[in-house]
Amino acid sequence: MEDFTFVNKTEVRFGADRLDAELAPVMERFGKRILLTYGGGSIKKSGLYDRIMTALKDFEVFELDGIAPNPKIASVRDGQRLTKENDIDAILAVGGGSVIDASKLIASARFYDEDPWDLVINPDIRQTIDQLPFVDILTLSATGTEMNNGSVISNPDTHQKLATFGPNTPAVSFLDPTLTYSVSKWQTAAGSIDIMSHLFEQYFDNATNNDVQDGLREGVMRAVIKWAPVALADPKNYDARANLMWASTMGLNGLVGLGNQNDWTVHPIEHELSAYYDITHGVGLGILTPRWMSYILSETTAAKFAQYGRNVWHIVGDDDMAVAKQAIQQTYDWIKSLDVPMTLPGVDITSDEHFLAMADSAVEVGALDTDAYVKLQAEDVVKLFEASMTTDNFE
Repeated sequence: MEDFTFVNKTEVRFGADRLDAELAPVMERFGKRILLTYGGGSIKKSGLYDRIMTALKDFEVFELDGIAPNPKIASVRDGQRLTKENDIDAILAVGGGSVIDASKLIASARFYDEDPWDLVINPDIRQTIDQLPFVDILTLSATGTEMNNGSVISNPDTHQKLATFGPNTPAVSFLDPTLTYSVSKWQTAAGSIDIMSHLFEQYFDNATNNDVQDGLREGVMRAVIKWAPVALADPKNYDARANLMWASTMGLNGLVGLGNQNDWTVHPIEHELSAYYDITHGVGLGILTPRWMSYILSETTAAKFAQYGRNVWHIVGDDDMAVAKQAIQQTYDWIKSLDVPMTLPGVDITSDEHFLAMADSAVEVGALDTDAYVKLQAEDVVKLFEASMTTDNFE
């Protein structure tokens, strides 16, 4: 186990129907001029928008809507302008990862006078400027952004999708599982895969004797494996939605990744797919993850994959390599059972024309050749893309 320092100041308010009575007192801590950020029209169709506006009837509320999946820098620029023009006191982000990610960067951009893309390509700037307080109401279980300081922002003009980290986590997160009842099967599946990928990225690590952390990650994995199919079959099953929501938060609030040694691998690779093709992030992760697992399986890594197989999938056997291979197959089968595409052509990526450019960028941005669990070069990433074109090597 490596040394670490852990601080997370987000106040979590978990449970059904707390919003109406608790939102106004929470927002009053920060001021009366609120920027409300959200995506499409789903919060209006569901009635959530009306509930929020009723709760905030004594506030001045300005709105930024239309924040898209794989949030674009254009929305951040719009938010920066609104916060400056209207002297905003705090941001209320209502949605999933895209809305909350964009809102975190807007909160920093309020105190920056140049293009907010600077805060993505050079996130150290964000540690030197102020940041507006921000509160979120989570409507999609996936990214864990509701309790961390990270954002992933896309720039379609430059084919870049990059992470940026601010000085603060959300001040308060409202986590009401009932607000995810209307989430589509596609987004429920993609979100569940995203949660699992976050756990994989932190679980497959070269730190030794990190047993507490491994146990936490394995427990959350088992919960996602159990409850994602239930949520797909019965969207209004409260226990399923509650477990997925808390798994999302726990998966990336910093706690389960403590004591680790390595950086992530599959996320920076998938970010290239999203940057070039604007595909659903979780689906891209579901396509890439089993191929990455198979590609890096070796005598060196077999023991960790076997541990995963025994403790998460309950596979019995003394042969580490055999258990590891079965665990990877079961991972593939579980993702496939969520009824998502399992190849790149399934998400309309039918050409290899960008494979090398994406691989070069992934290695550079993700430091895959120096900091990954198993080091990868660009040619390795190209092979992962190529393997993802077919279902070969999986039963």
